[in-house]
Amino acid sequence: MPKLPTRLQRFRSGSPLSFRLLAWILLFSSAFTLIASAIQIYSDYRKDLSQIDSRIAVVESGYASSLARSLWALDQKLLQTQMEGILSLPDIVHLRLGIEPDSELVMGDIPRGSDTKSHKFDLLHEGEGAFKLGELTVTANLDRVYEDLKVKVGIILATQFLKTFFVSILIIWVFQHFVTRHLTAMANYAKDISLKNLGTPLTLDRPDTPSHHRDEIGRVTDAINQMRERLNDDMVRQERDAAEIHKFSMAIEQSPSSVVICDRQWRVEFANHKFTQLTGYNAKAIVGQHPGALSDNTMEIRENRQLWQSIRLQVQRVGVWQGEVNSARRNGERFWEQLIVTPIKDSAGEATGYLILGEDISIRKRYEQQLLRQANYDILTGLPNRMLALDRLKLALAQARREGTMVGVMFLDLDNFKHINDTLGHDAGDNLLIEAARRISSCLRGTSTVARLGGDEFLVILPGLNGSESAAQVAERILSNFTPAYTLNGQEVFVTTSIGIAIFPTDSDNSGTLLQHADAAMYQAKRQGKSSFAHFTPEMSEVSHERLQMESRMRRALEQNEFELYFQPIVETTTGEVRAVEALLRWNNPVMGMVMPDRFIPLAEETGLIIAIGEWVLEQACLAAIEWKAIAGRDIGISVNVSPRQFRDPGFINAVMRALTNNDLAPQLLELEITERLLLDNSIETAEILRELDRAGIRLSVDDFGTGYSALSYLKSYPFDTLKIDRTFINDVTKSQGGASLVCAIINMAHSLGLTIIAEGVEEESQTHFLKQEGCDLSQGYFYSRPLPAGEFIEWLKANHRTPT
Repeated sequence: MPKLPTRLQRFRSGSPLSFRLLAWILLFSSAFTLIASAIQIYSDYRKDLSQIDSRIAVVESGYASSLARSLWALDQKLLQTQMEGILSLPDIVHLRLGIEPDSELVMGDIPRGSDTKSHKFDLLHEGEGAFKLGELTVTANLDRVYEDLKVKVGIILATQFLKTFFVSILIIWVFQHFVTRHLTAMANYAKDISLKNLGTPLTLDRPDTPSHHRDEIGRVTDAINQMRERLNDDMVRQERDAAEIHKFSMAIEQSPSSVVICDRQWRVEFANHKFTQLTGYNAKAIVGQHPGALSDNTMEIRENRQLWQSIRLQVQRVGVWQGEVNSARRNGERFWEQLIVTPIKDSAGEATGYLILGEDISIRKRYEQQLLRQANYDILTGLPNRMLALDRLKLALAQARREGTMVGVMFLDLDNFKHINDTLGHDAGDNLLIEAARRISSCLRGTSTVARLGGDEFLVILPGLNGSESAAQVAERILSNFTPAYTLNGQEVFVTTSIGIAIFPTDSDNSGTLLQHADAAMYQAKRQGKSSFAHFTPEMSEVSHERLQMESRMRRALEQNEFELYFQPIVETTTGEVRAVEALLRWNNPVMGMVMPDRFIPLAEETGLIIAIGEWVLEQACLAAIEWKAIAGRDIGISVNVSPRQFRDPGFINAVMRALTNNDLAPQLLELEITERLLLDNSIETAEILRELDRAGIRLSVDDFGTGYSALSYLKSYPFDTLKIDRTFINDVTKSQGGASLVCAIINMAHSLGLTIIAEGVEEESQTHFLKQEGCDLSQGYFYSRPLPAGEFIEWLKANHRTPT
């Protein structure tokens, strides 16, 4: 059996808390035992002393009178006997009897070194008066008391110690069984707990009773298990959050846009890989720097300071900044960047940092610049187009009003251009227009403007003139420059021009009338024999008379069925299958012959006749589409051009819906072609008409995209379905890389906006291959069919697209 110290040592090493509890129990119980024992011993001691005092008192009360009589009678023997009787009493060891006057009698011995207790009392003879006979001194020995005290101390201490020790051991065992071992299990569980074993709950070796659940150990156990469950839930959330954070981190790192995160002092904290690719700056090297001060170029930093100051102010005021910035890469190369700057806010809504998203838009900017140039310049000749020319004319007139000078306006039309174009082909016609533009430009000074209005018509603006003679001199130089022959397809061709001149302010004080007068003068020059110029004069009544005649005949043309529709198919580029047909208006007058729309449509718009003509076109076009369905066995859409004056008529929408209802044609089979010039209005009425047509299910198309104003913003603002690329672009796709790139840009842009693309003027097979490769949806042009009258088109449809069997 192990010794007790060994057990205690094991107990101490196994349960320090139990050992400390045992030590404190022993300490306090021992102290309590000592105090209690001391009180008891002292009480017994005082009791023994009281017994001795009682014996002495008995001696005094019991022997005083008898001793006094024996002494009075001088009976020594009796006196001795009485004293021996006193000495026989317990603890009485010495008697001394003092006899008056000076004798004494002593009996017994006082042990050397012993504690004694003495008591004196007088012996008196009581008679007629009290007479002192002597004095007796009684001495008691205290050794017995001390011996008894020692024995009692030993017995009490031993008994109390053993009782205290065994009670303490019992208490510790009970504490160990009911408390300490469970605490040890809890400690071991807490020590071994980890993220891997959070699923294992803490269990104790004790009955699962309600009372145990309510006690402290039960509550601690429940608290630990609840903590384990919370940790487990937190771990699951953390793992889920970590996965989300990792996913978002990878998304940011692999984002196609550059991402920069700054702190609230606009110091870079993070930059993704795309930022490094885009700018050339190392993502870690720029940490702590301001995003506008990355360059080593002091000039660039100074230029960026003002930009980032405005960005910071707008982000604080509005909450976001977005714009296009001409940034610089680390190697100094400039590029266009689309930036979006937003604050990163905490739960309280306070900005803790800033997020900067960047995207390289250099290619898009180049395309936009190309399209912007196309919006203002003629693609073929590089000259300003009608829109830019009108703007410059208005500026020239405003300047002339301030300075009191004159402005010359010249209309130029190439003589016999149509004949050359039809004879030698469109390529030769385009080369002729390019050379004509160059020759006209070479005759002008720097402040003058030459513009191509369309076809073979040019406009020249001469600002700051001192007299009409200056305009005449320019016209003579132009005519002289047209004298040399043109070389077209290896063949010399002589082409002249007719010029009409109108002067501000003598001929008119507004741009519109001035252009009309120049146009009238140009027709006068043609009537003079071409290759000449003519100043506008009020006497040019013949032109007005011709216009009046045309107007009068046009008013009767609708009643006399002189208008007719020609049809040109619109086919699917990849398969060549007809999908829709464009209706083209012609005027077959008995006197003037076949009149093309470019001659009578402007006059019809001016007079308002276009409203009635347009309604007739809609009715006939819808009727034709119903006839084609019976032939082709499927729906074929019909496309109708809409003039600006017709579009703005209050009854236009009703006329469209009436034509659909009268012919029982589905709205989605009708497509209305809107010119870019009409979109320049940008009025609320225009937007509402387009949206109402779209809600009705009618398709909307932008006609001749790129030849006029190329209003790109309207493609997003209005609900268009189709975009038609002008023939001038299609003609260049196989001739120049720039022309092909521009068409590709238009196709990609339109597809990104969800628009269907139609290529106009497709005349060559190589053009069809290019359009197929670039994903152009539909095509239209002479390669498939020229515009045909109704009867011929039905024959073409039967021959090329029979009803499937």
